[in-house]
Formats: sequence, structure tokens, C-alpha cells
Amino acid sequence: MFWGEKRYHSLDYHLKKIYGFKVQKISLDAGMTCPTRDGTKGTRGCIFCSAKGSGDFTTGRCGSITGQIDEAILNMSPNKKCGGKYIAYFQSFTNTYAPTEYLRELFYEAVSHEKIAGISIATRPDCLSPETMVLLCELQKIKPVWVELGLQTIHENTAKFIRRGYTLDVFDQAVAELSEKSIDIIVHVILGLPHETRDDMLGTIDYIAKSSVSGIKLQLLHVLKNTDLADYYGTFHILSEDEYTELVVDCLERLPEDMVIHRLTGDGPSNLLIAPLWSLKKRSVLNSINRKLKEKNTWQGRLYSPAIRDTL
Repeated sequence: MFWGEKRYHSLDYHLKKIYGFKVQKISLDAGMTCPTRDGTKGTRGCIFCSAKGSGDFTTGRCGSITGQIDEAILNMSPNKKCGGKYIAYFQSFTNTYAPTEYLRELFYEAVSHEKIAGISIATRPDCLSPETMVLLCELQKIKPVWVELGLQTIHENTAKFIRRGYTLDVFDQAVAELSEKSIDIIVHVILGLPHETRDDMLGTIDYIAKSSVSGIKLQLLHVLKNTDLADYYGTFHILSEDEYTELVVDCLERLPEDMVIHRLTGDGPSNLLIAPLWSLKKRSVLNSINRKLKEKNTWQGRLYSPAIRDTL
């Protein structure tokens, strides 16, 4: 199977195949918090998380969901407005960590917007109540719903160190329940977490490859100012660009060919980023990954010899 010009099943290709044109994601801030911040499971959040709860590129908490969507579209560069349809991405903090009626109001406002093709909800697997599951099924009947789960790693020692706040069996249960309801699941994985080996990271990828999730985000660990991770900077290995891009290629080779790759790296705000500074050149990183895939004659989940490749 081939995905346009790329050697992996990219989100861009996936959305074009569904809608027939380019569809962009709009990052939204729904005013949530997180159980690792409000005292339920902690007060300082995950060790790597910024003050905006991974929502550094949202439009902010001012205004309604409709207002945030309209503002984001207005400020979007012309080349990103192709097709005129968007995915409403509830990104900041834990976006199911609120009373169901509050969530219903927010999510219905988003799916009712004429330019929204679907919604993507970033949350935690320990914050999906039965009532929330019912709501997600309601929304799914109107427009497509994705649920993005922040797993980061399958290794419990690392999970405790980063203060994730739940065990792997909780993730497994959430995946099983969402899959049963035919809701697409996207899993977030961080590569380069403190003291994890290459085999540890690939172990996480192998675990996800055998699961029922439909998509994955590969995220480079960023050390940001004003995070607790910054206090540990210098005590653990930071991946070089070459190490990271090689690792991503290895990850892609392990993932099923029908799994959608939503992200291959990540953006760290330039005003907050401590390390790795090479990640600021995102285009260079993506080009390096694509070049290495080509050099190895690799397509996601498959490795072809030159002779076989030339016949495809």
C-alpha cells in the first residue's frame, strides 16, 4: 500500500482520502485542568508539561469555542485553508475532566460549526466515565470523533517518574471500551524520556502495534522552561537529531501499515525550549526521516528490496 508521496500512512493522506481535499486541525482550549494538577492525583502535572498543559499553540481561553474556531480560521495562512473544513482539536489539559453537561455543551458547539468536519479530544484513559462514553457515542452519530490518549510509555518506572498518574491496565481498559464503541483512538508516545533505552522505546511501539488503536503521535521529548523536567536537565541523555530520526524510522517499520501516523515529531515553543534546539528546524527533521526511509527502501510496516520496489 502507498500513501501519495510519503512512505507512511500520514494524517494528511488519510483526511484527503476521506474528504477529497486537505483538512486542517484547529487547536482549542476548553478551560480544563487535569487530575495531576488539581490535587486529585497531584498538583504539579506531568513532569514535562508546560503551564498551558500541552496547549501552547491554542488560541487561548478567551472566548467561546465558536469564537476560537473562527479566530483560528481567520488567522490561518491561505495555504492551510484548502477545502474549508477543519478538525476541532481539544488539546489543552484533559478534555473529558469535567461534568458531562459541561462537556456536552462544548462538544456540541464544536460539531455544530459548519466548517468543522469532526472533533479530536485529547484526554487521559482514567478520565473516561460511563456518562462521557455515552456522550462520545452521541457525538459520533453527528460527526467523526477521535479520542487521543496520552500513554507516552508502557514502562511503569518511567510512568511514575513523569507522574503520569495511572497504570497500563487503565489504558488497556479505555482502549477496549472505545474500540467496542467504534471510536477512533490516537495514542501519544514520547521518544527520549529520561533513562529509557532504545529497546524500551521500541517496546512501547511494539505494544501499540498489537493494540486496536487506529493512529499514533510520535513526540520528541522537549525540555521546556518552567517545568520540573528542566530541573533534571543534564542528568539524562537528550537524543540527537540523527538518533531521533533513526528511531522514528525503526518505529514506522514496526507499526501496521493501516495505522495513521498523526505526528512524527513535535513543536516546542521557541521561547520556552531548552533542548533539543535542533528540533526547532522541523522541516529539516521531517526531511531527514523521509530520506532515511527512502535509503532503507522502507514503507511503513514493510521493507522492500530495490528489485521489488521497482515493480510496484
